[in-house]
Amino acid sequence: MAKDKTEEPKSAKAPMRIWTGSERPFDPEDLVMASGRECTPANVERARKEIAEKGAAALERYLP
Repeated sequence: MAKDKTEEPKSAKAPMRIWTGSERPFDPEDLVMASGRECTPANVERARKEIAEKGAAALERYLP
């Protein structure tokens, strides 16, 4: 029987799906981590302001 290409990996460590953009809700902490910075209170606040100003575009600039 041929393996279905839509079958998800069974590994407990691997995510079931990988999201590559801002099509799902994200937090300021997600933006900080995507930018490669430490999750300090100052960086999280900066990310919160950037999300308020730019919306999803704030995260999309860091992700493929």
